[in-house]
Amino acid sequence: MTPNHRIAVRLIVWLAVAGVAVTEVAAAQAAAEYEQARRHMVDVYVVGAGVKNPRVIKVMRETPRHEFMPAKVRSQAYFDMGVPIGEAQTISSPFIVAYMTECLDPQPTDKVLEIGTGSGYQAAILSPLVKEVYTIEVVESLGKTAARTLKRLAYDNVFTKIGDGFQGWAEHAPFDKIIVTCSPENVPRPLVDQLREGGLMVVPVGERYQQTLYLMRKKDGKLTAEALCPTLFVPMTGTAEAQRRVRPDGSRPQIINGTFEEPVKEGSGVPGWYYERQVRWATDRKAPEGEHYVTMRNQDPGRPATLMQAFPVDGRKVASLEFSLWVKHDNTQRGQTADEVPVAVVSFYDEQRREMGFAAVGPFLGTADWHRSTRTIPVPSQAREGIVRLGLGGATGEISFDDVRLKRVLRGR
Repeated sequence: MTPNHRIAVRLIVWLAVAGVAVTEVAAAQAAAEYEQARRHMVDVYVVGAGVKNPRVIKVMRETPRHEFMPAKVRSQAYFDMGVPIGEAQTISSPFIVAYMTECLDPQPTDKVLEIGTGSGYQAAILSPLVKEVYTIEVVESLGKTAARTLKRLAYDNVFTKIGDGFQGWAEHAPFDKIIVTCSPENVPRPLVDQLREGGLMVVPVGERYQQTLYLMRKKDGKLTAEALCPTLFVPMTGTAEAQRRVRPDGSRPQIINGTFEEPVKEGSGVPGWYYERQVRWATDRKAPEGEHYVTMRNQDPGRPATLMQAFPVDGRKVASLEFSLWVKHDNTQRGQTADEVPVAVVSFYDEQRREMGFAAVGPFLGTADWHRSTRTIPVPSQAREGIVRLGLGGATGEISFDDVRLKRVLRGR
């Protein structure tokens, strides 16, 4: 080998080593940024929203949520939001994962059945908290991807299966706890049979866009139910969906309890609405509609103060929506960033739950007494569902809403 060849070889080796070093540095930097974002997420969206179990908080801080998400949406990993993962499914928001896990009261000796593996994130959260996790996913592609991720990250006490969650996993029953991360209209009988006597089940039950999260305990072979809060989950598919009696009508989008007149039970949320943060149900005979409305107050820039509601809307039939509401606000100011402002937002999603666009009413900055705000919003033809979000959006101050309405305009009219 000539001297020039030796120099060339050394240069190639040096460049290769340098490339590895740069890659390792970049990976370490990304890991540190993810960890920082994860800690902030837990402090603000989990602990800040009321989760208290120290074991659950610890595992939420340690579990890499981004590893369970497609690369194109990993930038959203540490926001408190559900994110599409493909096949019309989503990864649940961090708060709801933590809250359901806390309600399940996981113990080191528990054998837990999860219905709806999805991304595998909920199973990963449960893994360090219990003895064994058995998780079932009806969508084969999602189930296989989740299984690979769980194996790669060494969650060795998690066992996966492709199948219809309606049927449970009889050969490993009875289970000490069952957690259902998709919504059936009613609790499937096989799950009741596979829960041990005295065992707990956390499950969202109800219509497609109006569900309640329940904590259920098996006593004398039957379930006793405690309503926890209104919520929104993707439907349980397979047998559960085939047996659903009440189906959404996308040609008639509407807001449920938009006047906030339905009574609020102590410890529960505002009926028809969910994912509430810093929301107070207020009473005043001078309210724009009826005697009640909702108020949100926030003193910490960037902290959520919001509530939301989903609704069916078929963009093939509905051309536009007239979105209107009454609002008043007191000393509302932007949060930590320019887009953290008090607004009311309508977002649209297609059959795969990919966002098709959104429109906002607001921002509502400063101070103003009750006034009505209205906007006509075109509906994308691909839209199949929508979500209304009301809140401060990370801003500070106080804002109130009442008489929230949607009025449809059909295509061809």
